[in-house]
Amino acid sequence: MLYLLDTANVSEIKRAIDIYPIAGVTTNPTLIAKEKVKFPAILCEIRDLLGPEAMLHAQVLGRTAEAMMQEAHDMIEVVGKALYIKVPVVAEGIKVIRQLHKEGIRTTATAVFTPQQALLAAVSGAEFVAPYVNRLDNICGNGAGVVGDIVKLLHMHQLSTRVLAASFKNIDQVQRVSLAGSQAVTVSAEILDLLVDHPLTVSSIRQFSADWEKFYGLSNSS
Repeated sequence: MLYLLDTANVSEIKRAIDIYPIAGVTTNPTLIAKEKVKFPAILCEIRDLLGPEAMLHAQVLGRTAEAMMQEAHDMIEVVGKALYIKVPVVAEGIKVIRQLHKEGIRTTATAVFTPQQALLAAVSGAEFVAPYVNRLDNICGNGAGVVGDIVKLLHMHQLSTRVLAASFKNIDQVQRVSLAGSQAVTVSAEILDLLVDHPLTVSSIRQFSADWEKFYGLSNSS
């Protein structure tokens, strides 16, 4: 399982990579705009924080294949080829995924809501497909079920594309896509912390300390 952080906030990224086994960072136009920093500058800062090996995903905004291709090349020029270009799974986006794949530029097919969108993107050369779990759940869909179907299709057709499940509002959704076979998840800093947070863990630690202190007194770490 690959854990990615879904944010453009530098402070959140610094804290996360200090604690957790973060494989990379995903961003989108909404997250970037929230930081009120110039786009190229924030991408470069995130790349510097992550180092050359970790994944960084950034999204194009164009409506035509030509516009998306230009944006992709502009981002690559600034950040380098160690960048995954996020491309929405519309017809023009599929064209872009195919063209970028031919150029050796890695892509993540984003805004995926059906297994067939994911399969078409995978056949076109996408490195990752990113189904939106919570958004499907919100319309009475089955986000984890869609993830499971995508995983099955990619395996059945012997495609190397991996599933990067996105859009989470709770840890149960993360648990369900993990069981469905998703190879990666991208989560907010809040959800990431909740993955390890449990009141029984906290109470167990407190009990261990209390039992120790009854006999040995306060520990050096207290």
